[in-house]
Amino acid sequence: MDAFLVSAGVVALGEIGDKTQLLAMMLAARYHRPGLICLGVLIATLANHALAGLVGQLVARRLDPDILQWALGVSFLLMAGWLLIPDRLDEAPRPMRGLGVLTATITLFFLAEMGDKTQVATVALAARYDSLTAVVGGSTLGMMLANAPAVYFGARAADRLPARLIHGIAAALFAVLGCATLLHAAGWLGG
Repeated sequence: MDAFLVSAGVVALGEIGDKTQLLAMMLAARYHRPGLICLGVLIATLANHALAGLVGQLVARRLDPDILQWALGVSFLLMAGWLLIPDRLDEAPRPMRGLGVLTATITLFFLAEMGDKTQVATVALAARYDSLTAVVGGSTLGMMLANAPAVYFGARAADRLPARLIHGIAAALFAVLGCATLLHAAGWLGG
């Protein structure tokens, strides 16, 4: 249950103000089909984060456990710093012409999520926790918790969210995870 809840919380907070959230709002403003856009975000996220989770588990199985602990601790601290760098809408890909709303959303969202903070977080969380289903399920829930309101309430509501504060909270969570993982790797914190 920890893997699911941590994944959901960290990813939801990390997604606030992220380029993929801005992309979801842009698609909603363009197509006015919030149900299809949310479905597209869900499908793209499941596919993308399942791939990320598999990579995380592969890394966990291939690396020596001691090296993995140190690598994860450092990666969580790097994620904390990365979360403090805001995304801008002009970094998000532009919608494609000629595709249906659902296909455009799935394609654009999947591609925009490649190498994104939340995908990298999913890789690290899957390497940390030995539960692919819990991590992918939690990270997908986190994405939907952040993106569904953005789609339904649009840019007006998103402009009122203190994205800087929320990114700070997410960064603090990653910093705590990183420090705890490094303390555990050093033998100073029990597992």
